[in-house]
Amino acid sequence: MVLSFVILILGFIALVWSADRFVFGAAALARNFGVPTLIVGLTIVAMGSSAPEMMVAAQAALADKTDTAVGNAVGSNIANILLVLGITALLRPLSVGSGILRREMPLLIIVSLGAWYIVSDNNFSFVEGILLLIGFAAFLLTLIIITKRSGNSNDDPFVSEACEEVPDNVPTQKAIFWLVVGMILLPVSADYLVGAAVDIAKYFGMSDLLIGLTIIAVGTSLPELAACVAGVLKNEDDLALGNIIGSNIFNILAVLSIAGIINPSVLDTNIAARDIFIMLGATLLLLIMSLSITGKRRINRFEGGLLLACFIGYIYYII
Repeated sequence: MVLSFVILILGFIALVWSADRFVFGAAALARNFGVPTLIVGLTIVAMGSSAPEMMVAAQAALADKTDTAVGNAVGSNIANILLVLGITALLRPLSVGSGILRREMPLLIIVSLGAWYIVSDNNFSFVEGILLLIGFAAFLLTLIIITKRSGNSNDDPFVSEACEEVPDNVPTQKAIFWLVVGMILLPVSADYLVGAAVDIAKYFGMSDLLIGLTIIAVGTSLPELAACVAGVLKNEDDLALGNIIGSNIFNILAVLSIAGIINPSVLDTNIAARDIFIMLGATLLLLIMSLSITGKRRINRFEGGLLLACFIGYIYYII
């Protein structure tokens, strides 16, 4: 069992690192081939933060562990709001920009309701996976069109960060090298991670869903935590919040779709009866805190503590 925990930790480290290298190589190569920065930023780079979840979902689905894949997507969204934003707001209150409330928040609520509808019958079909994937493509296309029309990517924190992270002046050979390294290590690390997680789940009598909601979801949310903490320390509150909302939209449209496409199946009833409502509740709580009846659009330390307490209570309840 100790070996499984070691493999799990090393798997997380390798997964996050290889995802970063893959995105770096792919984005640099696309930039060298003349693909516009906006396109690269909103496709390759923006998907980078969800690459670990996507690869874990694919490996879990291939191993006939669709509940783990779905649990990873839903659990990551719960962890992003309750754990990551909770800790971030405790460090420093988060101001909420009008753009976040006007564009990103309503979209997050819509896709979250879509996820609820899909799992509500305890069945995840291939067609539903395809519909989510189409929604993901439409989301990216809409972002690109809106940003091009506005002529300023800085209007949207999610778009702004994605474009700023596009590497420049990277030799093509170097870009290809890191692309290949990422392509090899991503599936390998995800495979070992899922295998170790399944071993741990069996040892403690945990279900496939529970391991996805807890260990894997929290582990794949750590990059978001690091990004949010770095954002607030630089006084980039919109960037931190935009990161979380963008990641949650990606988790539903891109990560969840993978599970349905690769291995459509009947789901654990707890997803529809419990976890999807926790995800919806966390999203609604974030909206309420962002609006604030006092007129100040910010998530304060008390609210951050409340989010974190909700996450601890949720984990205690399901375990």
